[in-house]
Amino acid sequence: MKRRTPPDSPLLFDTVPLVPDFKLELKARKAGHWPVAGADEAGRGPLAGPVVAAAVILDPKRIPEGLNDSKQLSAQRREELFVQILATATVSIASSSSTRIDETDIRKASLDAMRRAICSLAVPASYVLTDGLDVPPGLDCPGQAVVKGDARSVSIAAASIVAKVTRDRMMARAHNVFPDYGFAAHVGYGTAQHRAGIEKHGPCSLHRMSFRPLRKGEDGPEMDELISE
Repeated sequence: MKRRTPPDSPLLFDTVPLVPDFKLELKARKAGHWPVAGADEAGRGPLAGPVVAAAVILDPKRIPEGLNDSKQLSAQRREELFVQILATATVSIASSSSTRIDETDIRKASLDAMRRAICSLAVPASYVLTDGLDVPPGLDCPGQAVVKGDARSVSIAAASIVAKVTRDRMMARAHNVFPDYGFAAHVGYGTAQHRAGIEKHGPCSLHRMSFRPLRKGEDGPEMDELISE
């Protein structure tokens, strides 16, 4: 049997960026699950501040235009969509503090914040779509973890925007209390400015002491992992 000639541009369609849509939500609805919530978190990587999770149930007739992974949007566009989401959807927000992160670990703290956000929705979700690899334990409904979910589901994208904007606002307010670290500029990530502030002033109560370089042992994320989202 003659071997097929491989295509000369095999990665052509792999490079097309994902655009979130409502297909996963409609699939769940067809299976008898409604309403469907999307859930995501912001702030797994920073050296300081909470991890914030959001759960969002979109109104299919009032989905804001331009929903996407929060990291693909400008700060101004995130703020605009944040207002639209809160005006048209059912939204819940929860967070885990740096203390909670240090007592458990960032994965457990993130999943717990996501669980609490989902369980606090004013309208109980019948099904949940979560970004990443895990569905939070302890939910009252089934769910599906979606890799790159914020680029595939508009509900998860909406949750990513709400979580990101909420956390950024929290860190901007934290800057007023702890101005020596520049939280308003880097929202807790391990930038050169932030590291310099820690070296000069030492850590504050918002810092995650289980993260390197704040923790001097072998455990915890590397500094290079903390510089960007």
